Amino acid sequence: MSVSRRTVLKGALGVSIFPLVGFTADVRRSPVRVDPFTLGVASGEPVPDGVVLWTRLAPDPLADDGLGGMPARPVAVEWEVAADDRFARVEQRGVVDASPESAHSVHVALTGLRPNAEYFYRFRASGFVSSTGRTRTAPAAGSMGALTMCVASCANYEHGWFTAYRRMAEEAPDLVVHLGDYSYEYATRPGAVRRHVGSETVTLANYRQRYAQYRTDPDLQAAHAAAPWLVVFDDHEVSNNWADRMPEEPQPDFPARRAAALQAYYENMPLRSAAQPRGADMQLYRRIEWGALATFHMLDTRQYRSDQACGDVYRSDCPERFDIARTLTGSAQEHWLINGFQQSRARWDIIGQQVFFSQLDLSPGPQRGVNPDAWDGYVANRDRLVAGMLNSPVRNAVVLTGDVHAHWAAEVRERADDPLSRTAATELVMTSITSGGDGSDTRADVDAILPQNPHIRYFSNRRGYLRARVTPDDLQADFRIVPYVSRPGAAVHTGATFTVPDRIPRLL
Repeated sequence: MSVSRRTVLKGALGVSIFPLVGFTADVRRSPVRVDPFTLGVASGEPVPDGVVLWTRLAPDPLADDGLGGMPARPVAVEWEVAADDRFARVEQRGVVDASPESAHSVHVALTGLRPNAEYFYRFRASGFVSSTGRTRTAPAAGSMGALTMCVASCANYEHGWFTAYRRMAEEAPDLVVHLGDYSYEYATRPGAVRRHVGSETVTLANYRQRYAQYRTDPDLQAAHAAAPWLVVFDDHEVSNNWADRMPEEPQPDFPARRAAALQAYYENMPLRSAAQPRGADMQLYRRIEWGALATFHMLDTRQYRSDQACGDVYRSDCPERFDIARTLTGSAQEHWLINGFQQSRARWDIIGQQVFFSQLDLSPGPQRGVNPDAWDGYVANRDRLVAGMLNSPVRNAVVLTGDVHAHWAAEVRERADDPLSRTAATELVMTSITSGGDGSDTRADVDAILPQNPHIRYFSNRRGYLRARVTPDDLQADFRIVPYVSRPGAAVHTGATFTVPDRIPRLL
């Protein structure tokens, strides 16, 4: 382990071990008398000349009002960024106000940094110093290089320990991609390994308190401190299986709940100000360039859905193809994505999204079982996107998927029901951090899935994350697995490795 990684992992558990030089805020009149940096630090949204730095002040993080024990007034927060983990070479510093309107969260959008460079950052408020975070900028436009990323989703605090986040941090990735279900809305249920604080999240105070509980977890703090993150939400950040309309489960107060959930999500993620919610709406789909190596198309598959296709369970009586107007992305996001394919100049186009993209048959016998909450419920929408990949300059398309609490590896065909049709992309589905508990891997599990899904190459019902090494020549995907989450401290191993060669959308 390098000095830099050791510093970040140690710093994620406590205050910086190095003296501060240059912090200047007058703290003599500060109303904060207890360490407010209980939620750690984070960074995200890397571009060639900057990143977003994040922290949130909360000396009493689990306070029922969701405000973390902070006073109802702004508090000055100093920040600094250095080229080394001892802060001997500070490159930028400044002061920003953390306000009660945003639960005393801080989003610092840095500019003027060097491309493809590693940096270290920290905060100070009221005489207290945060842990140290490690981040990096994206490569300059046109540069190639290589990228190591970890991809995660679905971390239910109740279901187990966040050991997989700790193991991600130890990988020292260049980037972390989180595909949603970062937090869960439920009140604690019977059999929980760890207990949620408070009731089911409905109000802004509820959501703020729930994020604070998750962010007090030291393993999650270590993962945030290890690398910049790209994030999108799924459903549990708001409510299970929410969509723009939910006729099967009327909720007259749902718009207010959605607005509260999106506000808390923004407050607790290292996002740019363009993502700040406007009432019950939030602009989250976006593109991030990693030099000429990769373009990340980060999708939102929740806010723009039409009605759910056939309810919210696996069904064998849904029609093979649904109405062409039914959409998972909405028309504007669909056109934005296809237009991005048309303008692609990257070696790899990586689509970060939430729900299973490939066709998936989970029914025994000749009749298909369809999951209407995934792309199988929106076939025409998926077909247009696959055609957009094939009829464009896209060289290598890779779909990253969360949601389903298991590892999968699949090849995406032009026509899902035709094994002779062209392969358009590969799909890498990562399992949950904890959701679903320890899980299991049995021959029966595999035999129940793979025979009727020949395009699926791998399945594992264990917890963990994906580690991928992206180069100009290939993408190597390692499906990382922890054997248990019901107790802390599990080791990690690789359950399977696949290579996707340049220009060959196959899992080898």
